Amino acid sequence: MRRALPPRTADNFKILFVCTGNICRSPIAERLTRHELDTRLDWRAAGRIVVESAGTWGHEGAPMEAHAATVLDEYGVDSGNFAGRELLDEHVVEADLVLTATLDHRAQVISMGHAAGLRTFTLKEFTRLVQLIDAATLPAVGQGAEVTERARALVRAAAALRGWRPSADPVTDEVDDPYGAPIGMFRHCGEEIFDALDPVLTALTGVPGPRPQDSHGARS
Repeated sequence: MRRALPPRTADNFKILFVCTGNICRSPIAERLTRHELDTRLDWRAAGRIVVESAGTWGHEGAPMEAHAATVLDEYGVDSGNFAGRELLDEHVVEADLVLTATLDHRAQVISMGHAAGLRTFTLKEFTRLVQLIDAATLPAVGQGAEVTERARALVRAAAALRGWRPSADPVTDEVDDPYGAPIGMFRHCGEEIFDALDPVLTALTGVPGPRPQDSHGARS
């Protein structure tokens, strides 16, 4: 029998990234997101958004894959002090938004229960849906509404759109696994993730990211 798990709190908004091993794709997404939140928001608002990651076959306690760390370093993002985690029930229960690398990962998260269906998307699926949402319909950060309220409204709006705007090709909603590939594949993966995250973080924070020509400025 499963033990009772604590409910999510209203004070913070937690984003959980999920891939297979939690050493490549989800750590890249986690650290890029944390960096962008800290860049776009003041420290009080940024601190209300918690960002974590885990893997469906997570290498518990494992360091980030070396090429993944290199990609983050090239984006000027901290890659240190990372330890892989296996996806557990409590991670899903505590998350307000779960973003997965693939459709299989999404299905595995939803199959765990905990009413996860309405808050679990692939990363690219969520990006696609977010780009259909009129930002003017979301609570404005810094004008009487907490960033957590805006984030929850964004998730609700994306969930409402999902059934009406399915992907023409579901594979385009996935990020391929670069594990074992050369550094070039990891750079491509990092770019895919960055480009998917940028509109999401703009919608969530109300603050645009760097201009396109500057978005990868830390890269050589």
